[in-house]
Amino acid sequence: MAKVKTAYYCQKCGAQYSKWQGKCNSCGDWNTIVEEVVQKPDPKDWKTSAKKEAKKASKPLLITDIESTPQNRMNTGNNELDRVLGGGLVPGSLTLLGGEPGIGKSTLLLQISLGLKYKVLYVSGEESQQQIKMRAERINPNPANCFILTETKTQSIFRQVEEIEPEVVIIDSIQTLHSDYIESSPGSISQIRECTAELIKFAKESNTPVILIGHITKEGSIAGPKVLEHMVDTVLQFEGDRNHVYRILRSHKNRFGSTHELGIYEMQGSGLREVINPSEILISKNDEDLSGTAIASTLEGMRPLMIEIQALVSSAVYGTPQRSTTGYNSKRLNMLLAVLEKRAGFRLGAKDVFLNVTGGISVDDPAIDLAVVAAILSSNEDISLEKDTCFAAEVGLAGEIRPVTRIEQRIIEAEKLGFASVMVSKQSKIPKGDFKIRIIKVAKIEDVVSHLFG
Repeated sequence: MAKVKTAYYCQKCGAQYSKWQGKCNSCGDWNTIVEEVVQKPDPKDWKTSAKKEAKKASKPLLITDIESTPQNRMNTGNNELDRVLGGGLVPGSLTLLGGEPGIGKSTLLLQISLGLKYKVLYVSGEESQQQIKMRAERINPNPANCFILTETKTQSIFRQVEEIEPEVVIIDSIQTLHSDYIESSPGSISQIRECTAELIKFAKESNTPVILIGHITKEGSIAGPKVLEHMVDTVLQFEGDRNHVYRILRSHKNRFGSTHELGIYEMQGSGLREVINPSEILISKNDEDLSGTAIASTLEGMRPLMIEIQALVSSAVYGTPQRSTTGYNSKRLNMLLAVLEKRAGFRLGAKDVFLNVTGGISVDDPAIDLAVVAAILSSNEDISLEKDTCFAAEVGLAGEIRPVTRIEQRIIEAEKLGFASVMVSKQSKIPKGDFKIRIIKVAKIEDVVSHLFG
């Protein structure tokens, strides 16, 4: 039996200490340091790993002598997930998927594993095989190559992996796994780090992609040490309000692709449906002329989206005006209100301003500034804007209308969706083309006001 030793770990950031203390010097939080038992494994337990290491010894090579072989990505059959991953799963990669409880993480990965043409091992430490079977029949009654394993010990999982030899491994979830080499409880800092390290070693040696599901804390970050996100190759975040039917898949880290891509799903009784044209669901189909609404053209990765901005401006009843936003940065809203006060002469300091991005999504693209300004002015003046007009420009502190990137893609998307005109910055460099849509160029905030309201 190996010598048992203890160490103290911060349960938030994973910092290690030799003795207990009240405050973590790394993250600054109090009462987060917990004692954990760490046991070094007996070398006899590493027979399998020792054989593999003996067969495959690592030697230093000149970078010019390393053969560059193209990595063929594995198509998951889910276009939204493939787009966020950068084209599919990379063999030997480790992907971490996080999200709130009940948002649909397990449903998404089970749906993908049931439809993959590769042999998949779905490991669950939270549900029984019968429970997974019930959900699988609702999602896909005719799965082809999906094996279900309910196990939490990593050594038992690897034994089953040797027998089945799957091409893709899915773990639900990393917080439920535990290793015999660490005598801590599942979900602790030591167990999460050790189990992740074992899975990384397995993925790299066998060239098998592994997908992990991770719980999140009440602050919205992935539970466990921050080193967990550094160890994996890709970190995906599944977002959305459980009161809305739409879910958004974002990439926070991706070693094999862009981190600006976006995937949108619709939650249905039979699982998650891919949303091919998000602009249609993000714009309401109201035929009435309502004030306070404007359409903005934004970009998420390579995908142009048309989103609806709603604003409500009313007199402040309780003396102190309110500033409330949903899906938009509140500090940026305050900045735009100050610009309207200073540069355009609108007295909004004594009025409540509420702003909402429809569809339950959050947008930080500065190109929607002009649409936000137009929606606020429309609500303040109680005059509706033309429905077939959209906006794509940034507003500066001097009241100038600034150009945004990839304006051509935004114009093409607006034209494809049937918009008659688009308002952009006068400085935007628009390539010559056969655009049927009317392009309105404005230089400053006063030009926007005069054009919209005469």
